[in-house]
Amino acid sequence: MATNYNHGGQPVYIMGSNREQTKGRDAVSMNIRAAKAVSDLVKSTLGPISMDKMLVNPIGDIIITNDGATILDEMDIEHPTAKMIVEVARTQDDIAGDGTTSAAVLAGTLLEKAQELMEKGVHATSILKGYRLATEKAMQALDEYKMTIDPADKEVLKNIAVTSITGKASESYSAFISGICVDAVLAVQDDGNVNIDDDILIVHDKGQKITDSELVEGVVLTKKSLHPNMPKRIENARIALVDSPIEIEKTGTTSKIEIKSADQMEAFLKEEDESFKKMVDAIVRSGANAVFCSKGIDDHAVHYLQKHGIYATRRVKESEMKSLSRATGARLVKKVHEIDEKDLGTAGLLEQIGDSDDAKTFVKDCENARTVTIVLRGGTEHVTENIERVFDDALHVVASTVEDSEIVAGGGASEIETAAVLRSYAPTVGGREQLAISAFADSIEILPRILAENAGLDGVNMLLKLRSDHHEIKHAGLDVYTGEVVNMLDRGVVDPLRVKKQAIKSASEAAAMVLRVDDVLRAEKRDMMDVNPEHNIHNYDASGMM
Repeated sequence: MATNYNHGGQPVYIMGSNREQTKGRDAVSMNIRAAKAVSDLVKSTLGPISMDKMLVNPIGDIIITNDGATILDEMDIEHPTAKMIVEVARTQDDIAGDGTTSAAVLAGTLLEKAQELMEKGVHATSILKGYRLATEKAMQALDEYKMTIDPADKEVLKNIAVTSITGKASESYSAFISGICVDAVLAVQDDGNVNIDDDILIVHDKGQKITDSELVEGVVLTKKSLHPNMPKRIENARIALVDSPIEIEKTGTTSKIEIKSADQMEAFLKEEDESFKKMVDAIVRSGANAVFCSKGIDDHAVHYLQKHGIYATRRVKESEMKSLSRATGARLVKKVHEIDEKDLGTAGLLEQIGDSDDAKTFVKDCENARTVTIVLRGGTEHVTENIERVFDDALHVVASTVEDSEIVAGGGASEIETAAVLRSYAPTVGGREQLAISAFADSIEILPRILAENAGLDGVNMLLKLRSDHHEIKHAGLDVYTGEVVNMLDRGVVDPLRVKKQAIKSASEAAAMVLRVDDVLRAEKRDMMDVNPEHNIHNYDASGMM
């Protein structure tokens, strides 16, 4: 309950009895512990040799992953400060596509170091200023450390993808997956701009090996033709996209037709049949041999379409219609009667694979396709879902590299370089801010240390060796498989500059937000919001799983 005191020393209550307040150092300490709890939760998943988490949702579905973004997204986080760290991971994922675990771990470590400084008498304002200066200097250090590459250099892009994939998928698949991701991004990039969400589609096709996955220059739909006699394979497909029903148009009013004789019935049905013939004739005159309709197609129209040897499917999603348009060059037609040859798109091959409900229609070999599809194959749905997360990370890091053309050495090399620059910079800053800058440098170095520890190595010894060797080898980093400090460029271990810079910026901003809070007011008392947030940052069932 929030209180103040009048001149007589009597308490003045400004909040109701069902309100709860934590302020001062207690509030700061509580929030830092919550952030650190999230950081500790995911740090064992950092690096190519790391642990996985098993996530079980309320209905028993299981996800096994070491992807930081997935872990934090799937958890039912309740503590408000812990939610802020989750937002750090989401921001990192949205902007850079990878580095979510690094961002969360760094945020937690920055706050832990800040608490140590506050316990030594350093004011939060000095820490905030020091962290801001350190962030600016870190950005400058990374800009000086970066390397500019040719965005069309497939070997470098594959190395970027492999670095992201390693630890998330079997090493035997890394080269295969990275090759598909690089080809997909280069196929849709437009003057260095890549729109992964719209231009690179992913569909699942369970029942085969992961290495049977393929990149299709075009669109793959989980659709089949509307009639068994319709063609299942069309070379040089001429595609019509109809964004209206191929049906008799219904009026807005209810009406009745009185039919008194068989002749009248026959005339009525003939007139209706003629309407469908006219619709199909318009499609035939346009030269189309394949029709994708976003609405319904009447069975009468289906009959005439198959008689003309035209493939047709209906109720195609709006997003899929747009993808078909970008891939084939077809224009969406609002009225089927107005369809014309110039509205058609083209594809080298249209092919239906399978005839069951999960049949796939491939629209591929599209010239100048602006949309491609990755067909993910695996033994089970669980396998394909897990591999999709791997593909998603790899696609985003390749895309960011193509867009920025800037990379840094991996294996902790860029972190060691940044920390060294900050340590040299700290003494040039007056006041206690230099202590915060040194703490920032220590926090950044926690990432290569955790890389080593997760690989079963001595974190402290490896960190000291990294510092020592970095003076002689600019791109010295940790090879977690051999336990050696080597030139990361010789091993092809590189990361996009965007991932590294965004992780530092996101973590620093989150730490600043938490450190500015010195008063927590709760609307009502709840057991799960006690001052020990490690006990309540997420909901676990009795077995310890979510």
